[in-house]
Amino acid sequence: MSKRKKIISLTILITLAILVVTPSVYVKVNKMIYAHRVTEYLIEKKKYSPEEIESVEGVWSIKLPPFLAIVKFKDEPDVECIYFAHNDVIQFSHRISEDAQKKGKTKSDLKHFVPMSDQD
Repeated sequence: MSKRKKIISLTILITLAILVVTPSVYVKVNKMIYAHRVTEYLIEKKKYSPEEIESVEGVWSIKLPPFLAIVKFKDEPDVECIYFAHNDVIQFSHRISEDAQKKGKTKSDLKHFVPMSDQD
C-alpha cells in the first residue's frame, strides 16, 4: 500500500472514531454537569447537607428536555425526585417505588417533594 493510501485510510479511521465517540462523550459530560448543578443547588440554595443526599444521578432522557437529574434522599430512599437544571434548577416531578405505593405511601407523605408553585 502506498504512503498516500495509508494516510487516507488513517484519516478516515480517525474521523470515524471521532464520529462514534463524540455523541457518547457529549451525553456523559452533560449528565455529569446536570448532576453537579442539582447537587450544588440542593446544598447551597436548599441547605441540605451532603449527608442527607443518597445520590444525584444525571440522566439522558428520550423525552424533552434531554437531560435531568434524579435525586434520592437517605431518609426517603423509596422516592426519586426529578430535577431539571437547564437555566434554573427546578424540581419537576417525583416517583414513588411500587413497594412504597403498595404500603400506602402517597404524594402527601413525601418529605422532599416541592410543588411547582412553591419553588423559588
